[in-house]
Amino acid sequence: MKRSGGIRSLRLQPIPLLLALLAVLDLRVELQLLNDHFTLTSLVALVHHHPLAVCVLVLTPWLWSRCA
Repeated sequence: MKRSGGIRSLRLQPIPLLLALLAVLDLRVELQLLNDHFTLTSLVALVHHHPLAVCVLVLTPWLWSRCA
């Protein structure tokens, strides 16, 4: 008996969700600063000081589809 693909796609994937949550928590202060006063310099500094968190957030959709 085959399983329907819809049930598997609705399942919550904990690893990509956990990585995205940790990345957002790491960037929390910088995101608040960007929200208060956005400048190109602050955006470049965010990427420069937190490259792993930015990469995780950029690659989260790919991770989500890969774990599905």
